[in-house]
Amino acid sequence: MGNRSLYTPELEHDSCGIGFVAHLKGKKSHKIVEDGLTMLKNMEHRGGCGCEPESGDGAGILVQNPHEFLERECKKIGIELPDEGEYGVGMMFFHYDDEVKKATKERIQLHLDQLGFDLLGYRKVPVNNTVVGATAKSTELPVEQIFVKLKKTLGGPDELERKLFVLRKLTTHSVGSTATAVSGNNYEFYWMSLSYKVIVYKGMLRTDQLAEYYTDLKDPLFKSALALIHSRFSTNTVPKWQLAQPFRYIAHNGEINTIRGNVNWMQSKQEHFMNEFFTPEEFHLLLPICDKTLSDSANLDSIVEMLTLAGRSLPHAMMMVIPEAWQENEQMDPKKRAFYEYHASLMEPWDGPASISFTDGKVIGATLDRNGLRPSRYLVTEDDIVVMASEAGVLPVDESKIIMKGRLQPG
Repeated sequence: MGNRSLYTPELEHDSCGIGFVAHLKGKKSHKIVEDGLTMLKNMEHRGGCGCEPESGDGAGILVQNPHEFLERECKKIGIELPDEGEYGVGMMFFHYDDEVKKATKERIQLHLDQLGFDLLGYRKVPVNNTVVGATAKSTELPVEQIFVKLKKTLGGPDELERKLFVLRKLTTHSVGSTATAVSGNNYEFYWMSLSYKVIVYKGMLRTDQLAEYYTDLKDPLFKSALALIHSRFSTNTVPKWQLAQPFRYIAHNGEINTIRGNVNWMQSKQEHFMNEFFTPEEFHLLLPICDKTLSDSANLDSIVEMLTLAGRSLPHAMMMVIPEAWQENEQMDPKKRAFYEYHASLMEPWDGPASISFTDGKVIGATLDRNGLRPSRYLVTEDDIVVMASEAGVLPVDESKIIMKGRLQPG
């Protein structure tokens, strides 16, 4: 019968802290990163910790590719990066065993060659693990960045992003069953992100530990025009470094109550996927899109990513998976109602209660599910800063500069 316990992964729920800060005109600065980290620290009460207070459930930040910073750091180790938008940067947890890590990199190289990528190099991400508790440290995983570019590109950055998506999914499916350790398969290997636009720093940390652990985040040259943050509070879960958020597109507060049906429906449909941006061979490498072994948040992130990279705008994808209560709403605009009615035949609602912040590295936003049972407050300032969070007051702002404030409504 194998090992059995009372732990049931599909019953995992959470009530986390989420938020973002962004410059409306896309102006990159280190202050945006600092403000995101300040928001994160001020939501420590939203995060969980164990019986040992210095080990948290998880915290993380998603930012735009800090090209100037990475260019400088890569030069120090002999890596010459192309111009921004011409390369992908990945953030990875590796297995703690050196032989397994070596086997993992060999497998990655095999798939880089298969998909037409050049490896530019790896960078060990500097970390300060003296700030984390003994429990978190006991499961700590090595963190490295990978830099890759396509040998040939005809479709520009969008083609690069899709190829990076295929690379990430293929290696995720492949490495776990091939680069084995003494204790079993290498399921410690995990992509936090792989993109030309964004990068994610996260871990089994408390909110005030993130910037102390990842010293990159403190560098003045580390700049972004947006910062999406998440403080994890997991109930009925076993915290892991990989389960911290944000994921690659979303940060999630709440739970998806319909997750079993959502995943089953997606598995029944995925063999029929067709799209102009992916070849049939590439689609085969992507499957499965959703996975019962992943959390509800991770599966939601996977489907949003798939819909967006298949050609829809990010708001379009979010409206497909988290629709408003449209069926009995006679006051809704007929065109909007028709949108929801049409997409109801394609996608089942991923129902919460849930508050979702989302970004593709260019667009950033937030939405509540139709129940509206998670708080989400926002404000906009006269100097083009927008702040959204699980509650008001997480980022001190001069009240005289606020030109708009409010809260998200259901749907």
